[in-house]
Amino acid sequence: MSLRSLSSCRRAASSAASASKLAFPALSRCSARCYATPVTVNGYTQLKPTIFGQPLPPSHPHIVKPKETTPGIPQKEYERRRRELVDRLPDGSLAVCVAGQINYKFRQSSDFWYLTGFDEPDAAVILEKQPSSPRGYRMTIFSAGTDSAKEKWDGARTSPEDVVRHFGADEAEPISAFPSILKSLAASASQVYLDIPTYTKRARASSPRSLLKYLSPSGGLSRGEYDSLVDSLVSAKRKPLSPEVGRLRSVKSKVEQNIMREAADISARAHNKTMRFTDPGVSEHAVAAHFEYLCAREGSQRPAYVPVVASGPNALIIHYTSNSQLIADGEMVLIDAGCEYNGYASDITRTFPANGSFTPEQATLYNALLTVQKHLITLCTEASGMSILQIHRESNHLLRKELERIGFSFPLGAGTLDTLYPHLVGHPVGIDLHESNQTERDAPLKAGMVVTIEPGVYVPPYREFPKAFHNIGIRIEDEVLVGKEHAVVLSASAPKEIADIEGSCQGLLGLTPF
Repeated sequence: MSLRSLSSCRRAASSAASASKLAFPALSRCSARCYATPVTVNGYTQLKPTIFGQPLPPSHPHIVKPKETTPGIPQKEYERRRRELVDRLPDGSLAVCVAGQINYKFRQSSDFWYLTGFDEPDAAVILEKQPSSPRGYRMTIFSAGTDSAKEKWDGARTSPEDVVRHFGADEAEPISAFPSILKSLAASASQVYLDIPTYTKRARASSPRSLLKYLSPSGGLSRGEYDSLVDSLVSAKRKPLSPEVGRLRSVKSKVEQNIMREAADISARAHNKTMRFTDPGVSEHAVAAHFEYLCAREGSQRPAYVPVVASGPNALIIHYTSNSQLIADGEMVLIDAGCEYNGYASDITRTFPANGSFTPEQATLYNALLTVQKHLITLCTEASGMSILQIHRESNHLLRKELERIGFSFPLGAGTLDTLYPHLVGHPVGIDLHESNQTERDAPLKAGMVVTIEPGVYVPPYREFPKAFHNIGIRIEDEVLVGKEHAVVLSASAPKEIADIEGSCQGLLGLTPF
């Protein structure tokens, strides 16, 4: 069936479906599958099975509200992003972006999702800058379209008509047409902004997330075909797209800020309850699974990253993800974990006593680090004029001062402090855990950015460090929304004061493990 043609195949499977055509206009248009049925649950009428390739208002009204394209993000937000992108580009230029590939559980390519909200594989978008048009550009989305045989096994894909209706495309084309249309448009474009990988024998065109997959109907190119295509996109015209999108992504809109706050709240509540769940004798992997379960139960689509659950000396390993040992009485547990919610990552680290009570030594070291972390958060403002690197340098100065106060000494200068604190103080976060910022680490922070502030101290059993603190690893990490004059801690619901942590662990705050 042609992706552009209409068909009479979408007949109502029942009188209920027929009666619902006014409520669900998509039911009266073409689709490869004819048995979507309206079902009402908890006051929401939804289509089962869905006729779309992702949640949309007609099929998932409990998730996506009217006028939203993805949960929490209206179509006008995606329109704003595209318009801001093309406004930065020269007249007559093209912006070309492709979707991700299925790899176990599908996650869309970040830049593609940012520009379109379209959450299916085998897709691409071309934005043609046209200052004389009402929008300032023309958008064509290429997709796989509907296929009754494939949908029987893998579920729905969105029809071309619904791509135009729900995603604001001016035109929808089959993905097989992408190579020829791109080549034709590129011939007259002033600039072509796209990210194209280098062709090697080991990284063939059919490799995951490769733009080359989409540049021929067969799904891959020979070296000669590849060279011919690249020659048509002459290097003088071809520019990388990701830096342009990255600059837009670095500052979050109000819509994005709201979603990131929700993501942080979900993760913060999971940290709270996981503190209550954790006891000596429990395995680290059970704690990790419990955290992920709590996030999923509240609507998180996936973890933002592999969680770190490091007990005792395991916390000296910054990226400890084995999560394979039992938690001992008297140990501290470091949990670095966050969920992804509606396309945005959260990133929170908390460290707490496995048995619910800090020892005097643990509390002393913890409070020293907390003092540093809380001061660093106050620097996350546009008014401060500070960059991530400047805040990092301040973290070194403050941490050295606090550690010396509690008995550490640094006769060799910065070297031993690097042993105790070997990582950068933070990073931008957003659609990706480490957001594609495209701004230098020494560039001043701007209002609307979201960064992590995560100083740590990891004390190996070396003679130069006080023995009372040996094998203790502590990291305290919050997500911080940069403001003009004041920083906002998005992850504030996760306890980090000693009294609050002990209250969570011991159930004194009314929390349950579930």
